Amino acid sequence: MSRLAKLLFAGVLGGSLAATPIVEVSAQQVAAKSSAKLGLGRLALPEEVSAWDTDVRPDGKGLPVGKGTVKQGDVIFQEKCASCHGEFGQGVGRYPVIAGGIGTLKADRPDKTVGSFWPDASTFFDYVKRAMPFGNAQSLTNDEVYALTAYVLSMNDIVKDENFELNEKNFTSIKMPNAAAFYPDDRETAEKHFWKKDPCMKDCRAATTKVIGRAVSVDVTPDSKAGPKVD
Repeated sequence: MSRLAKLLFAGVLGGSLAATPIVEVSAQQVAAKSSAKLGLGRLALPEEVSAWDTDVRPDGKGLPVGKGTVKQGDVIFQEKCASCHGEFGQGVGRYPVIAGGIGTLKADRPDKTVGSFWPDASTFFDYVKRAMPFGNAQSLTNDEVYALTAYVLSMNDIVKDENFELNEKNFTSIKMPNAAAFYPDDRETAEKHFWKKDPCMKDCRAATTKVIGRAVSVDVTPDSKAGPKVD
């Protein structure tokens, strides 16, 4: 296209745009129009959104209505969880230990369990509801998840009574032993004195490098031979 033709085209286009009124449309209208044009997809229904929106926050937001006791959780745990995590939460093979370890976090080999390390009970509830049991995720009812959470809290001596009932109303009253050891990310203030205004951008390698520590392999994911058979 010649330069003159381009200028004429731009003038016509500019004039037509200037004469076209601006109409606001919603995101739903855009999505619906796009779907109709392409013949693909549709807007998610409210019940479909809620089926995925299952996250639970430490302040209790997102908790479903439900209830379960420690005693009920014991029965469910032995049936659906003990084959991987052990009858008392001690772990089987390379599956994670979920009970015990209180007071070990300063040791060379700390035991990071639900009771010794996790700051919020909601983390356990959220994970179990979304991902457990292994091989049959999201098969548990809300009442079963409450009961399992209560039982694991009991195994870690966070609740004492086997008749204790956990529900959406008393959930946030649970205080985890290691909660005070967690704090918001404050690097912008606590580590600001380490920042350099003019960082090194060339030949920055130190003259000598010394290894002062090594990571320890955790191996928490069993292979096909070590893992239990799932029906």
